[in-house]
Amino acid sequence: MDKLFRFSLSACVLAGLAAACSPEPTEQAAVEETTAAVSAPVAQGDSNPLRNAYFGDLHVHTQLSFDAYLFGTRRTPDDAYEFAKGAAIEHVSGFRMQMKKPLDFLGVADHAFLLGMMGTVADPTSDYSDHEIADAVRGATDAAGSIAAFGAVLGYLGRIGAEGGEIDLDDRDVMRSAWQEIVEAAERHNNPGKFTAFIGYEYTSSGPQSQNLHRNVMFRGSEHPNLPFSRFDSVNPEDLWAWMDNNRAQGMDAIAIPHNSNGSDGWMFQTTNWAGEPIDAAYAELRMRNEPIVENTQVKGTSDTHPMLSPNDEWADFEIMPLRVASQLSSQPPGSYTRDAYLRGLLMEEEDGVNPYKFGVIGSSDTHNAAGSFEEDNYWSKTGLLDIDPFRRGSVPLPDSSPDEPEYANPSSQYWGASGLAGVWAESNTRASIFDAFRRKETFSTSGPHIRVRFFAGYGLDESLLSADNSIEIAYEAGVPMGSDLASEAQGTPHFFLWAARDADSVALQRLQIIKGWIEDGEPREAVIDVACSDGGVVDPGTQRCPDNGAGVDLSTCSVTPDKGAGEMMAIWQDPNFDPELKAFYYVRVLENPKCRWSTWDAIRAGVPPRPDMHATIQDRAWSSPIWYYP
Repeated sequence: MDKLFRFSLSACVLAGLAAACSPEPTEQAAVEETTAAVSAPVAQGDSNPLRNAYFGDLHVHTQLSFDAYLFGTRRTPDDAYEFAKGAAIEHVSGFRMQMKKPLDFLGVADHAFLLGMMGTVADPTSDYSDHEIADAVRGATDAAGSIAAFGAVLGYLGRIGAEGGEIDLDDRDVMRSAWQEIVEAAERHNNPGKFTAFIGYEYTSSGPQSQNLHRNVMFRGSEHPNLPFSRFDSVNPEDLWAWMDNNRAQGMDAIAIPHNSNGSDGWMFQTTNWAGEPIDAAYAELRMRNEPIVENTQVKGTSDTHPMLSPNDEWADFEIMPLRVASQLSSQPPGSYTRDAYLRGLLMEEEDGVNPYKFGVIGSSDTHNAAGSFEEDNYWSKTGLLDIDPFRRGSVPLPDSSPDEPEYANPSSQYWGASGLAGVWAESNTRASIFDAFRRKETFSTSGPHIRVRFFAGYGLDESLLSADNSIEIAYEAGVPMGSDLASEAQGTPHFFLWAARDADSVALQRLQIIKGWIEDGEPREAVIDVACSDGGVVDPGTQRCPDNGAGVDLSTCSVTPDKGAGEMMAIWQDPNFDPELKAFYYVRVLENPKCRWSTWDAIRAGVPPRPDMHATIQDRAWSSPIWYYP
C-alpha cells in the first residue's frame, strides 16, 4: 500500500499598530448594508468606476489534460464552466460536485503538453489505438488502472528520453483540435457583465530534478494563437515570454501566472536567469511584462511564506507542502515563496537597480476534476480516482489497519488543501476589465472563502475614512491601491487604509494584519503587525498582536464558538518604524476564526479521531497584493 501511494505521488505531480473599526458578527444582509460604501457594489452589467470584487479560478484541468484523463476525469471544458456558474457536475466516482455559491470568472488551463492525446490514444478508431501505452490508458478506470497507466506513460517518456528519440505523441493536429475545443468552450460561456470565461492553458516547464516552473497562460480577449506554446517547444520560461511578446505585437495579449513556487526547490524566484547569469534590467522587464501576478495558494499548498523563512510569523505554518511538485524530493524554501521573492527583489534593486519580483497575487484551485474544491466541509481533493477516498489521501486509517495502532497512507495529498481563489477589483465582470486588473495588480488571493479585502496607501488618508460614505472614492483620489508604487512626499509618513469583509458561508474574521518587508544594512527584514482586532480587542503596542478573541472549535462535531469574530474589519494605520529613506513593501493578510480542516471532517465522518500529525483546524485567510514604497 505504501508503495502504491509513493508511486501515486510521482504520477500525480508529473503534470505536477491602528485606528480601527471591527463590527461584531451580523447576518449577511446587515454586513452588506454596513460595507456598501467600501465595496461599492452595483449591478454586474454596469461599469463601476470604484470597482467591484470578483472571484474566480484560473487553474482548472479537464479530460484534455493528460494527467486528468489518467486520473479518470471525463469532464469537459463546458462542464468546468457550468460548474463555475453554480451547476453540479459528476465526479469520476459518481458523486455530484457543487459549490455553495458560483464564481464570477474561470479559465480552463489544460496542459499544453500532450494536450488531448490520452483521449486520442484510448480511442480504438484512432491512429494511436495500437500505441504501446494504449491498453494501459484504456485501463485507467479505477485507482489501480490509473496507477498502471501512469507507469506506462512514464516508462514510455523515460525510454524515449534516454534513447534521444522523437516523441511520437507530440501530435500537433490533435493538440490543435483540443485547443480549439478549449477556445470554443470559453467563447460559448463568456457572458459579459454576468460571467467571464478566459481562453488559457498551462505551460508545464521544470528543472532537471523536478523543480516546478509551471505557468498558466491567460489571454485578454478572443484573439489567440493557433497552438499553445508547450514544453515540447522549450522548457525555458524566457522563451515562453518571448513568444508572448511576439503574440502581443500581433494583438494577442496574455499573461503567464506562475504557480506552486513552493515546489520549485528555489528555482521559481532565483537571482539568475535560465543560463545562470545575473538578472539584468532586460530580464526584469521581460518577466514583469509577462508575469504581473503569481498564484500563491492552491490545492498543492500555500506559497506565501514558510516557517523557516519567517520564524517570527506565528501563522507561517499554513498548508505547507514540503515536496517538489514532480517528485518526493524536498523543496528548499529560499526562492520558493512569494514573500521571500519580494525581499529578493528589493535586495536586487538595492544592489543592481533591477527588480523582477514586483508581482501581485491570486489564488486558484489546480483541480484535475474540472471542479475546484474550496470548502473544508465539502472537499473532494484533486486527482480523481487516486484521492477520492479519505484513506487514500491519508486522513483516516487504512482499511485493514488496527484501531489500536492505526496506520495511514502517506501520499502527497495529505499536504493538500481546499484552496484557492483569485480575487480582483474591476469595473465590470468582463474579460477586458478583469484582465486589466491583473495587469495593474489590483488583485488578492484567498485560501477558499469569498473574503473581500481592499488596501490603499497615501498621504491624504486619515481616520475620517472609517466613517465616510465615499471612503473608496477618497482613497482612490488621495492614495494608491494594492499593486501600486507609492513615492515619498514632503508630508512624511503615509497612511494605509485596510478593509475586509467575511464570507457569509464561512466563519467570521479574527484579525487584520500588515506584512512589511524592507532592506536594512544590506539585509532583508520583515515584520508582521496586527492592525485591527475582532470582538473589541486592542492591539498590544509592545507585541503588535491582538488578544485571543476566544474563538474555538469542537473537534468532535466541528462546531465553532458562536458570536465570535467580525463580519467586517477596517483600519487606518501608520508604520511607527517608517524610514523615508528605505524602500519597502506592505501587504494585507486577513485571518478568519479557526474551523475544522478537511482532514478533520474526513475523520469525523469516518468515526475516528483526527490524524495526530495533521493540523486539526485551519484559519482560512486572504492576502492582498503589495504596495511598494519608494524614497
